Amino acid sequence: MSYFDELAFQYIDGEWRAGTGSWDIVDFNPYDGEKLASITVAGVDEIDQAYRAAERAQKKWGAINPYTRRLVFERALRVIDEREPELAAAITAECGGTAVKAAFELHLVREFLREALHLALRAEGRILPSPDDTKENRLYRLPVGVVGVISPFNFPFLLSIKSVAPAIALGNAVVLKPHQNTPICGGGLVAKVFEEAGLPAGVLNVVVTDIAEIGDALIEHPVPRVISFTGSDKVGRHVATVAASHFKRTVLELGGNSALIVLDDADVDYAVDAAVFSRFIHQGQVCMAANRVLVDRSVEAEFTEKFVAKVKSLKVGDPGDPATHIGPLINAGQAEAVNTLLDQTVADGATALLRGEINGTLVAPSVLTGLAADSPVLAQEIFGPVALLIPFDGEEEAVRIANATPYGLSGAVHTRDIERGVRVAKRIDTGMIHVNDGTVHDEAIVPFGGEKQSGVGRLNGDSMVDAFTTTKWISIQHGRSRFPF
Repeated sequence: MSYFDELAFQYIDGEWRAGTGSWDIVDFNPYDGEKLASITVAGVDEIDQAYRAAERAQKKWGAINPYTRRLVFERALRVIDEREPELAAAITAECGGTAVKAAFELHLVREFLREALHLALRAEGRILPSPDDTKENRLYRLPVGVVGVISPFNFPFLLSIKSVAPAIALGNAVVLKPHQNTPICGGGLVAKVFEEAGLPAGVLNVVVTDIAEIGDALIEHPVPRVISFTGSDKVGRHVATVAASHFKRTVLELGGNSALIVLDDADVDYAVDAAVFSRFIHQGQVCMAANRVLVDRSVEAEFTEKFVAKVKSLKVGDPGDPATHIGPLINAGQAEAVNTLLDQTVADGATALLRGEINGTLVAPSVLTGLAADSPVLAQEIFGPVALLIPFDGEEEAVRIANATPYGLSGAVHTRDIERGVRVAKRIDTGMIHVNDGTVHDEAIVPFGGEKQSGVGRLNGDSMVDAFTTTKWISIQHGRSRFPF
């Protein structure tokens, strides 16, 4: 029995069960169209059951010594090591992830589980002074209780674990809803790993469903106090609006339109390597991907020639082939949307230095230049293998172009003068930016998040404590207070 057969269910209160919704989510391999699983969606009743199970389980789980909670994550790491070939195969089959992508995702999953080991001990309290000599002020860091997690399709195993693991480590229980295109990697596998690691029933629940079935029940339910969402800014805005109307906190990790800037003194060969990886990793279906490659006009010709040559060398095809660089997009609809965008952008006057063909869900890389300053494509996130080359004259123009977007997630600056790179980086309106590197990075202890429409809040490291705990003030009067009446 494959993972897909075994995990094609809801996971509620420690039990694998069928949903009771009115339709099935059919899970397909995006490369060859093979049916991987069919899952009857969870209905509103299952959402309630999952949250109520989490609420019950959290009371016991939150009271457990954090040193004991850590043992679950030690065992989860062993499960990942033991199951790595199966996990990598699942990522390739369900996500269309190449061998490089699967290895990258599993490496980061391990890093976030290791960080969760330490987070369990980092909900530190404080004692603050009082103007009253006989009074003591204690600040406690307590679990928020239950967290709702909604994860995306591009790195589903990682981006589910990224919120689930720290929330659980800090004493919370979780209800996880994976994306309907990746219900196994984003949900079933996460539940299976923690089940095998000995996590008590109810602490983690997985519901596979869709807004068409449950509406906003996942967000509106009275039990969860925090909603952690990773996905598009359009859906994120809706999540934030609904959550705010119910006085819930949100952590929103949304889309990006990152710029990789190549200054006039950059190492061009190295910048080309960084730009190609940053644009085309996982077919460009990465929020941190270098949507726009900005190149100083003095090195434009050299960079463009080398960039296009390297992109031409990328192998497009079966993600199960270790030599493949570019696998399928998540579904045919996404592939067609990218193709339509390309046609429209070229019709509007852009020059296609390389125009990739579309074959089902396989979209070969494209490289466009000569874009008008007001071209709509420059202001949006392209979730596909399309690179935009944009020349500029000097730092000031580079900064202006880089900031001319409603997004602000990641970025990069290439220069032989490191401090110059830092000065430019500081001027880019983005939550993360890297000097002499790619745009796609995630490290478990470093705050991760965006500015503008790229999100609200931060994840990773100590930011997880802020996201998934609440502060409680308890004062103690050792003497006697005097009251005016």
